[in-house]
Amino acid sequence: MPVVFRDQGIRFHFFSNEGSPREPIHIHAERSGAEAKLWLYPVVRIAASSGFDSRQQVLLVESVENNRELIVKAWHEFFGGDDSLR
Repeated sequence: MPVVFRDQGIRFHFFSNEGSPREPIHIHAERSGAEAKLWLYPVVRIAASSGFDSRQQVLLVESVENNRELIVKAWHEFFGGDDSLR
């Protein structure tokens, strides 16, 4: 489970096995039993969330928007591929 970055006590990471065929670029967020999955394209949005309230979800989206370049780079380094996975 590669951790890409941490922000405000939230761990943003990928799972080593992101499906077959692999889903488009996304990131998982986790903190104290709360979990969320966020799509990066075409806009950053919550795909699923459990335990994060609506205010926290807004913060998750902002954090992912601010780190989108880092996430995309880490995705390609870990899984290979190119922007066609959007």
